[in-house]
Amino acid sequence: MHISLDGRRDLAGQIYRQLRAAILEGRLRPEDALPPTRELARHLSVARNTVSVAYDRLMGEGYLTGRAGSGTFVSSAGAPAHTVTPGSALRPRPLWASIVPWPDRDNTDVRYDFRVGVPDTELFPHESWRRLLAREEPVHGYGNPAGHAGLRAAIARHIGVSRAVRTGPGDIVVTSGIQQALDLICRVMLEPGDRIAVEDPGYPPAQLLFQSLGAEVVRVPVDEEGLCVDALPDDARVVYVTPSHQFPLGVPMSLRRRTALLDWARRNQALIIEDDYDTEFRYGGRPIEPLQNLDSSGHVVYVGSFSKVMLPSLRIGFLVAPAPLRRALRAAKYVSDWAAPMAAQAALARFIDEGLLARHIRRMRREYQARHELLTTSLPAGLTLIPCSAGLHVTALADEDPAPAVARMRAEGVGIMTLAECSRSASARPGLVFGYGAVTQEGIARGLDQVRACLAR
Repeated sequence: MHISLDGRRDLAGQIYRQLRAAILEGRLRPEDALPPTRELARHLSVARNTVSVAYDRLMGEGYLTGRAGSGTFVSSAGAPAHTVTPGSALRPRPLWASIVPWPDRDNTDVRYDFRVGVPDTELFPHESWRRLLAREEPVHGYGNPAGHAGLRAAIARHIGVSRAVRTGPGDIVVTSGIQQALDLICRVMLEPGDRIAVEDPGYPPAQLLFQSLGAEVVRVPVDEEGLCVDALPDDARVVYVTPSHQFPLGVPMSLRRRTALLDWARRNQALIIEDDYDTEFRYGGRPIEPLQNLDSSGHVVYVGSFSKVMLPSLRIGFLVAPAPLRRALRAAKYVSDWAAPMAAQAALARFIDEGLLARHIRRMRREYQARHELLTTSLPAGLTLIPCSAGLHVTALADEDPAPAVARMRAEGVGIMTLAECSRSASARPGLVFGYGAVTQEGIARGLDQVRACLAR
């Protein structure tokens, strides 16, 4: 406990005032234990009686309470409400007033969780993961900014086999999720005011990140073939796409469009960020070849994450860097946070190499496919499904604006998102986005009953 004493006068009063301020400002909470008087006196180099006087005064005013044989505690009954210290004249950039974390992951009132991007953590092999973590020796030092060598090799093998990505360990930079991968790429590629093209509708957190870095975000429409390449501005330095499973519509980018996008990037010396979103969970049709595999000129950065196939709290992602950007991206990782936790990286490398990741994905694919089929065959009247055979969500177009009904759904404990929440276009199509990663089959059936009732009102 930090207490600063000035001189030798009124020491008990100084201790009293600083402890009282800590209680009033909420730094000491109700039921927090205070140090014994002897211990605090030794720490402050004062007489024990000096501390006792301060404690007695706080007890007399109701701030502290003493318990025989247990010690001294902040009072729970009489603790004053937390007071806010007046702020200074400092103000953030105006941009930050408009940025709100998306979506609300901390809402505990959700009974039927159709929110997107949330996997079923109950089915994760926690025991196997704990065993791997326990086997790791403590890591001394910060580690390589590009990531644990074993994990980079494991990722290169994994995506080389599962997605035909052409890469080696030297191309991989391990990141704290996809969001940091995007941040590093934009730090390396964009100056303030440069233009970056994104899909509309698209992934809002990525767009907010690009804006926060000072880039001009250009929204490009998406149709049944994916991003409309003809609408891309020639002066865009970067384009961010989800070609294998577009977020949120779920449509794959056609081969014609993928070829056109690569041609556009070569012609304009621009970079494509390929977010291979949710491709581990495909339930039908042929796998979609990644842009990175088709790219022959080094204009694609491939990014991925283990958040949805494993645990969101793991916060480990990666990017595959083209040779000209490799050194700069490693340097950007170094100045950003140096390195992700090495013990978790080493455990993840073993998780991949021992076949546990592939086994977990196969198991989850079967479960998610059952949820996908139940959801897509049970949608309420007035909703038209956009065909989709992959991922952890589906989107349905609505006959009319569903926003009023969604407000009722959320009040009834249904966590759900509208299609308009993924678009800044005034002509955004009305629709609903249903995630099914975190809701059981029984929950899907009951949740859809609530959705149906709210739409009918």
